[in-house]
Amino acid sequence: MSNRHTIILMRTSQSRATRTFMDYDSISQAMDGICGLYERKLKDLNPATGNITYDIADLYNFIDGLADMSALVYDHRLRAFLPYDRQWIKQKLFQHLKKLAQ
Repeated sequence: MSNRHTIILMRTSQSRATRTFMDYDSISQAMDGICGLYERKLKDLNPATGNITYDIADLYNFIDGLADMSALVYDHRLRAFLPYDRQWIKQKLFQHLKKLAQ
C-alpha cells in the first residue's frame, strides 16, 4: 500500500457530536489505526482479560456497527483527496492483515 496521506472519518453514533477523524501518512498506517481503535474498544469492554483475540469478521462487525466510516486518500496525480466507503476500508483491512500474517 503506497504512502498516500489518508484521513479516516468516522461517527460512532447518529449524534453529530461523535464525529471524528484520524490522520495518517499512508493507507497501511490507517489500517493499523483502525485495528488499534478496535483493540482499544475490546480492552475497554474486557478489562480483566489479558490476551484479547479477534478475527476479521469481528473487525468487520465493529466497522458495520459504526454510524459512519469512510476514508479520504490523497491522489498525487489529481492533487486531491478521493473518497472511499466502508466496503473499501474493509477490503484494505483484509489485504493489510493478510500481508501481516505472511
